[in-house]
Amino acid sequence: MNSWFAIITASAAVFSWKYLGHLVPRRLLESKFLQKLAGYLTIALLAGLVGVQTFIGTNSATNRQEIVFDARFAALIVAFVLLKFKAPFIVIVLAGAATAALLRFNF
Repeated sequence: MNSWFAIITASAAVFSWKYLGHLVPRRLLESKFLQKLAGYLTIALLAGLVGVQTFIGTNSATNRQEIVFDARFAALIVAFVLLKFKAPFIVIVLAGAATAALLRFNF
């Protein structure tokens, strides 16, 4: 029953934030400062997600989280290099996925 309570509570919280967003005055939403801040927050959250998903792994022996460098790190390096060469997004994603898959298959 605890998981259902968490799901319902989280759903109510998300709905309330969405509803409160409609009550914010338009002049506040059109502020250049808030638009810049929203862009920077999006970048920071995405970078944090990529960092955690790339470098954190669970040790099977101790069942603890630790920093790991595996195929995901190599895929991130390949994606970064392709991004610097201004490759299309789909090429970056496919090359990163192929790099991780090949490294996991070979090792």
